[in-house]
Amino acid sequence: MEIVIGTKRWSSWSMRPWLALKRAGAPFSEIEIALRQGELTAAAIAQHSPSGQVPVLKDGDLVIWDSLAICEYLAETFPEARLWPEDPGLRALGRAAAAEMHGGFQALRGECPMALDVREVADLSDATRKNVRRIVALWSGLLARSSGPFLLGEWSIADAFYTPVATRFRGYGVDLAAHGDTGAAAAYAQRLLETPEYLAWEREALA
Repeated sequence: MEIVIGTKRWSSWSMRPWLALKRAGAPFSEIEIALRQGELTAAAIAQHSPSGQVPVLKDGDLVIWDSLAICEYLAETFPEARLWPEDPGLRALGRAAAAEMHGGFQALRGECPMALDVREVADLSDATRKNVRRIVALWSGLLARSSGPFLLGEWSIADAFYTPVATRFRGYGVDLAAHGDTGAAAAYAQRLLETPEYLAWEREALA
């Protein structure tokens, strides 16, 4: 397998399937394309991606160009990795949580873009605060249902989807307690940033 990703410091979309690949223990190579270089970036991505976006997973002659689709493919290809839980209820909730991240939280994305080297305290808009409150409620509810330590109990694709959010909360100094957290969400965010898979990504991103 080969995964084509964007600059690790910035590409939250690329991080998600990369983490799932690492967790699955799948042997893979990677191509990292430099983002934010205009036509050069677009031309480099176009060599690999039918959508003109990254990430892209190549498995033989199969090309998959969406982060959620890549993760689902990995879950089916490597069932022993248990990238989704066996419990159908938790699995459905995890998919709903991943899909909500995949298609939502636009204010947070725009106002606090992923940048692993940023350390500041952002003045959040009302729209972004609403996003943060929803994420805190979502995390807290799933952690209470599953008993943790991750959203669905064991680490899953849902956690891959929210790891970039944890980097945003850290980088932009977002106080989760001010958005309804009683401690569980902040502790979970910290756990995401301590997984071996994330730490490997971060080391390579900041090298």
